[in-house]
Amino acid sequence: MLIPRPRPPRLIRPVREPATVPPALAGAWAPDDCRLDHAELLPLPEGAVGPEDVLVDGAGRVISGDEDGRLWWWPADAPAGTRPRLLGETGGRPLGIELDPSGEALIVCDAYRGLLRVTPDGAVRELTGTAPPVHLANNATVGRDGTIYFTDSSDRFPVSHWKRDLLEHRPNGRVLAHHPGSGRTEVVADGLYFPNGIALTPDESALMLVETSTHRLLRVELSGGVRILADLPAYPDNLAAVGDGTYWIALPSPRVPIAERLLPHPRLRQVAALLPDAMQPQPRRYGLVALVDGTGAVRRTLHGPTGHYWMITGVRQHGDQLWLGSLIGPGVARVPLD
Repeated sequence: MLIPRPRPPRLIRPVREPATVPPALAGAWAPDDCRLDHAELLPLPEGAVGPEDVLVDGAGRVISGDEDGRLWWWPADAPAGTRPRLLGETGGRPLGIELDPSGEALIVCDAYRGLLRVTPDGAVRELTGTAPPVHLANNATVGRDGTIYFTDSSDRFPVSHWKRDLLEHRPNGRVLAHHPGSGRTEVVADGLYFPNGIALTPDESALMLVETSTHRLLRVELSGGVRILADLPAYPDNLAAVGDGTYWIALPSPRVPIAERLLPHPRLRQVAALLPDAMQPQPRRYGLVALVDGTGAVRRTLHGPTGHYWMITGVRQHGDQLWLGSLIGPGVARVPLD
C-alpha cells in the first residue's frame, strides 16, 4: 500500500548566481566508447518503471525498485528480456539500495519513508525516526562497523519535484549517519546542493560524494571538512565503489546550457518552476557513466549517444559486467566491461 505523497512548496526561493558554461564531452570525457547504446535490457513487469538504483547481492541477484514502491530481483545470469520476481514492497519510492554488513538484509533509501531495512522475507523496518527528520533519503554506503551514511538530498522538495530543487539552487541537502546499535542518527555534513551518490573510501576515513545541482564531486572527511575534487560535465546521481579505490558515477544527463544560463535570473527560475514539466529545461537523452579514482581523476567513460538506455541514475560493477538503473527506464540494463 502506497503511503501519502507530500505536497511540495509552490514557490521556489532562488538567489542570483553566476552563469556557468558546461564543458564539452572531450578529452577523458570524449565519446570514444559507446557501448551503452548496445546495453541489454532486463525489463520490469508491464507498466512498472523507474529502477533508480541497482545492486547485485552475494546470491547473484540483481535488485532494483520501481516508482510504485516495489523491490524486484533478477538472476545476474538471466538472458536479456527476462522479467523479475517480486522481493518486497516499501510503500514509498525506493532509490538507493545497499547490503547491510550481514550481506543478507537490504538497506534502502526510500524517498518518502526514509532509511529502511528489508529482510530476505520482504519485511520492512524503518531505521530513522524523526530526530533529525529525513526528507529525501537518496543514496547510502555502509561501513564495516554497520554505520550507514546516507544523503538527505533536499529539506524543501520531495523526489516528485526534484527539478524545483535544482532550479532553486540552494544548499538544501545534507549527509547523515545512522548508528544501528544505538538507533541514533546524526548530521555529518550540511549546506550541500542536492547531495546524491555517496561511497566510503577504502580506509573509511572519508566519503566520496556528488552534488547533482552543482555537478561536483566532493570528498567529505569524517573528521571534518569538505574538498571539491572535480567539476563534472554532466549531472551526477548515484555512486558505487568498485573496491579498489575507484568509483563508478551514474550521470543522468550532460549539463543543460539553458538551465545554467538561468542562474543569474532568479525571477525567470521562479517562472520556470511553475511551468508544466514539459516546458521546463529538460535532461538530454544521452547515456553516460564514468569511472573515477579517489582524487577525482577520470579513468574511463562509457557513452550512449543515441539514448538507447538513458537517464542513468544507478550503476554497479559485478565481475566483468556493469549494471545500470534509470529513474524513468522500463528496466535495468547490462553491458560487458571487457
